[in-house]
Amino acid sequence: MTEPAEPCTSSSLGRDPTTVIHPRRELFEHGLLPIPRLIFSDPAQTLIPLKQKLLESSSNHRVNSAAISDSLQISIEHAKLVLDTLASVLRSDSEPLVAAKLDEIDSVGVDVHDLVLFLYIQSYKKLLPRTHKDSAAIADVWPSTSAFDGYLSALSPLQLVRSNSRRFMPSQADEEAHQLSYLQKHLANVLSLLAEPVEGEGDESLVLTMDRFEHLGFLIHFGDKGSEGNSFSQSSPFFANSDPDMPAVPVPVTQVHDWLLQNISAALEYISERNSAKENGPASASDQDVAMTDACTVSVNKVSTSTRGASFIEGVSKSSYVKHASDVKGSSVKVLNCHESSIYILAPLRYATVYGCSDATIVLGAVGKAVRVEHCERVHVIVAAKRICIANCRECVFFLGVNQQPLILGDNHKLQVAPYNTFYSQLEEHMNEVGIVPTVNRWDEPIALGMVDPHDSLSHPAGVSDVQAESATRVDHEQFTTFVIPSWLGGDSTGSTNLNPFTLPEAYMASQHKNQKNLGEIKQLLREAPLEESRKRELSSALHVYFKDWLYASGNIRQLYCLQGD
Repeated sequence: MTEPAEPCTSSSLGRDPTTVIHPRRELFEHGLLPIPRLIFSDPAQTLIPLKQKLLESSSNHRVNSAAISDSLQISIEHAKLVLDTLASVLRSDSEPLVAAKLDEIDSVGVDVHDLVLFLYIQSYKKLLPRTHKDSAAIADVWPSTSAFDGYLSALSPLQLVRSNSRRFMPSQADEEAHQLSYLQKHLANVLSLLAEPVEGEGDESLVLTMDRFEHLGFLIHFGDKGSEGNSFSQSSPFFANSDPDMPAVPVPVTQVHDWLLQNISAALEYISERNSAKENGPASASDQDVAMTDACTVSVNKVSTSTRGASFIEGVSKSSYVKHASDVKGSSVKVLNCHESSIYILAPLRYATVYGCSDATIVLGAVGKAVRVEHCERVHVIVAAKRICIANCRECVFFLGVNQQPLILGDNHKLQVAPYNTFYSQLEEHMNEVGIVPTVNRWDEPIALGMVDPHDSLSHPAGVSDVQAESATRVDHEQFTTFVIPSWLGGDSTGSTNLNPFTLPEAYMASQHKNQKNLGEIKQLLREAPLEESRKRELSSALHVYFKDWLYASGNIRQLYCLQGD
C-alpha cells in the first residue's frame, strides 16, 4: 500500500509556483449551465446512485444524450447541450469526446465519472462583483429597461468606467481563491463520487485507482503552465513513478483527501500572501491583474499576460488594439472593460472572454473551445468559434461562424446575430489549428435558457427563475455588410485566406451582390456627371459630411482609430 504523503507546508509548497495547486478556471468560467434540473440541493446524495445506475447501463462507462436525458429528466436538446459543454471544458485533447467530430459527439458520449463531476460543479456559486462605493452617483448610467434589473445586473459596463478601478470586481486571484474554497468544502463528496469499495473496514474500505484519480484533473491541476496535456496522477506522490506496464496499487481515499486538503490550504495561503504583497508594494509588470488603461494604436505591449496562459486586454478607450498569433503567449484571452474602441485578436485560441465592454468592435480570430461575452452594451463581436455563450448584454450584434448553437442566458435586450462577415490572411490556418469546421455555421440557431443565473449569489424575486432569457433576432440581410480588417493589421501576409471561409446564406449573399452592384453604378454616375468643377467640389463636400455623420451615428468611427498616430 502506498505510504501517506508527507504534509506539505507553505514554505515547501506555497511559495513555489510550479507546485501550487489551481482550480481549472475553464470549468468554472465556461462549464456552468443555468438549467435547474442540473443543480441539486445535496449533490452527493443524488449523484452517487445516479452514477451507479449509469455505470450499470453502459458497457464502456460512457453515456450519450439519450441516457443523460432519461436519467436527469431533461430534454434531448438540453442533454446535447450538456455533452457540447463538457467537450469544451474537458482537460485532455486525447479524451474521445474532445477529439470527436461534430457529428460523432453523441455516439462517442462522455465518461460517467466526468459527467457526475460536471453535475456536481453545477452547485457552485460565483463570486460577485462588489458594488461601487457611490452607487447613487452612477445610477443614471445603466438604463433600467427591465423589471428585474435591480436583481440581475450586478455591475454594468459603464459603471465600471465610472468606478475607474478594478477593485470593484473580483480579481483573478479572488476568483481562484473562491473556487479553491469551494473545492475544499466539497472535496470529501467529490472523492466519494470517484471512490471504489474494497474489502475492509472503516476508512480503508474506499480507494481510488489511478484511472479514477486521473479524473480529478478535470477540476484541479498543479503548476503555473495550465492544465492541458499534463497527467494529473504524475503530479501526485501516489502514482508519480508508476510502471506503465504494471497496474498501480489503489490509494485509500482518506490519504488522497488529506493530501489535497494540505495542498489547497497552502495554495490559499499563497494567494493571500501575494494579495498582501500586491496591496503593500508597487504593481509589477508581470501581474496578471494590471489594468491596461493607456493602450494606444496598434500597440502590443500594453497587455498583461498571466503565467498560467491567459492574456488580459483591459481598459482600452477610444483607441485600436491588435494582437497577432506571435504575440499571444497563452491559450486564452480576456478582453475586459474596453470602450469606444476596436480590438483585433487575430490568433488561434482555446478560450476567450469579453466582459464589461461598451461601444466597441471586437474581432476574435479562431477560438477552438468556447467564447463567453458578458455584461456588454452596444458591442459588435466578430468571431469564428466552436461555441459561444452570451449573457446579460444589451444592443449587441454578433457576427458568428460557430459550429454549435449560440447559448443565450441572463438579462439580455435587443441582441442581434448575423453570419460571419470578415477574414484575414491566416484565418483558415488558425481555424484548422483549433478545429473549427467552416462548412458548419449555426449562427441563427440560438438556445435561450433562463433569465436568472442560479450560479450567482444574488437573491431574486419569486417566479423570475422560470422566465426565459430574451433571445436574439437576425440582422436583416439588407443591413448586412462585410467587415474589412485593414491590411496593415492583418498580420503575416503569407496566409492563403482571401475570402470569408463561411458560406453566406443565399439572402445575405444576394444582398451583398446587390450592394456591390449599386455602389458600382453610383461611382459610374458620379464619374460621368456633367458638373462644373465648383459643383463637383460641392458634391464631394456634401458626400464627406454625410459620410462623417454616418460614421458617428453607426459607431463605425471607432474603426478609424487605427489610422491615428501613436
